[in-house]
Amino acid sequence: MKKIGVFAMVVLAQLSFAQANRFVYQVTMKPNASDKNDIKTENAYLDISADKSMFYSENRIKRDSVMRANFQSGGGRGFNRDQMESLRSIINYSIEKDKKDQKTTYKDRIGRDIYTYEEDRPLNWKILSETTKIGDYKVQKAETDFGGRKWTAWFTTDLPYQDGPYKFSGLPGLVVKAEDSTGEYSFDLMKNFKIASFPEMNTFGNVVKVKRTDYVKQQEKYKSDPSAFMSSQRGGGGFAVGGPRGNGGGNQNPAEMRKRMEERVKEEAKNNSNPIELK
Repeated sequence: MKKIGVFAMVVLAQLSFAQANRFVYQVTMKPNASDKNDIKTENAYLDISADKSMFYSENRIKRDSVMRANFQSGGGRGFNRDQMESLRSIINYSIEKDKKDQKTTYKDRIGRDIYTYEEDRPLNWKILSETTKIGDYKVQKAETDFGGRKWTAWFTTDLPYQDGPYKFSGLPGLVVKAEDSTGEYSFDLMKNFKIASFPEMNTFGNVVKVKRTDYVKQQEKYKSDPSAFMSSQRGGGGFAVGGPRGNGGGNQNPAEMRKRMEERVKEEAKNNSNPIELK
């Protein structure tokens, strides 16, 4: 009986270690610099395991699920345009934090490929004595300057995690709320629950590792001339950006496709002219 009890404890320990905790944040954004009344809100997940964490959009997983189901069924009927449009997200990036190496890796799509870089700027927090309560958690105030914005965060030690949404980490607790001084971006913890494992992310195109400064340069090149940028990417040609957008388009000529793509990229640049990182 004693041996069986020890074995059961080992199995339970392994199962709990394999599990991850999902923290759901409501992200509120004012991404359009010319229209601060245009407020966008969506949910994002922070999945935390014993060795790493991942932050990404809830719509990303829903969109990936739709695309995976379509491919598995043969993809003959195409994507439902309205459904895919409803799952569009401003949070197109994902962020992974490696606890062992203390590295933060950022991933985002530019054109047809995924660009990834390791964050090279440390978060220098100033922990203040002010405390309050947010929801069920006792929280403490901290401040930092990052990416051209001044951030205020409220973290709790009620939970055994030293992490947070986006790139926020390095505090002696979990970030429950973070907001920039202009009120243009905020992250608010809504709920949390256990999950069996990290989700599988769809990846289309090549994965290109660059330095952060090179990522910024490539992003600007894409915005200024998307056609030339995509032609220069490995594989060349083609104008499908960021995965399928819906049905149709199969009989368009290259000039029409190029024009539509450039118009869409310019519109997206306008709608995202107030990014979370200003520098």
